[in-house]
Amino acid sequence: MNTFTLLGLVAATCTTISFIPQAVKVIRTKDTRSLSLPMYALFTIGITLWLVYGLLIKDIPIVAANTVTIALTIIIIVSILRYRRISRD
Repeated sequence: MNTFTLLGLVAATCTTISFIPQAVKVIRTKDTRSLSLPMYALFTIGITLWLVYGLLIKDIPIVAANTVTIALTIIIIVSILRYRRISRD
């Protein structure tokens, strides 16, 4: 593994792991009032485009990080939609 790939993997790990505390907090507390649905939706579109880009250029750090990040942001988006609907009822 070359230095650039290793650097990419470390960067991808840091940015991807940063979403775990938010996802865990949302799952535990069911509180999504302070989260922006448009921000997470736009972010998920961007991450999906990064994933496609990574697949096209066959870059493992980009593909791995964005696959995991998409999963975490989808958890957050689904939680926002679900828990906001419940709190309105």
